[in-house]
Amino acid sequence: MGKILTERTLILVKPDVIQRQIVGEILSRFERKGFKIVGMKMVNASKEQIQDHYTDEESYLIETGEKAKKGAIARGEDVSNWNSLEKGKIIRKNNVVYLTCGPIIAMVLEGHGVVSGVRKVLGSTSPADGDVGTIRDDYSFDTYALADYVSRATRTMLHASDSPENAEREVKIWFKENELCNNYETVAEKIFFDSSWDHLDE
Repeated sequence: MGKILTERTLILVKPDVIQRQIVGEILSRFERKGFKIVGMKMVNASKEQIQDHYTDEESYLIETGEKAKKGAIARGEDVSNWNSLEKGKIIRKNNVVYLTCGPIIAMVLEGHGVVSGVRKVLGSTSPADGDVGTIRDDYSFDTYALADYVSRATRTMLHASDSPENAEREVKIWFKENELCNNYETVAEKIFFDSSWDHLDE
């Protein structure tokens, strides 16, 4: 199937979701949307895997720190001494701790517009600040301010790739190509991709 029709994204279900036993409820939200599961496994992530996932490239760390700075400004915090690189390093370190504190579930979903679609279903990375009906708003009251107050990573519940390019890089960290299963067709694929689906009498 062509890239115009489908793309892939990586989702990491984080340890708190597994410990709260709500994986099935969350997974059903993506399935109801029509996205196709092509890979899924539970793993005890190594520190090295998480460090590969959250790269230590300076540009990435600065970008991460800048995003956090925007949130801090929106909350009315003093950012006069803000160092985006150092803040990015702290966020990365906290995320490594968060994702190695228990098992996680790695998933690859496929579908039309799946990268942006999954992120819409998830909602804001500051869960309580997200739109009503999104996964994070429905299942968490966490905020950046609360996470900063107790010096930990924000409990974002799930990671989802933010672009098709990053998805391609991230999928390779967690899955071998032969672990991905695309040799079946879903009903959603038939309805949305097969132009003959509604011409049964022709």
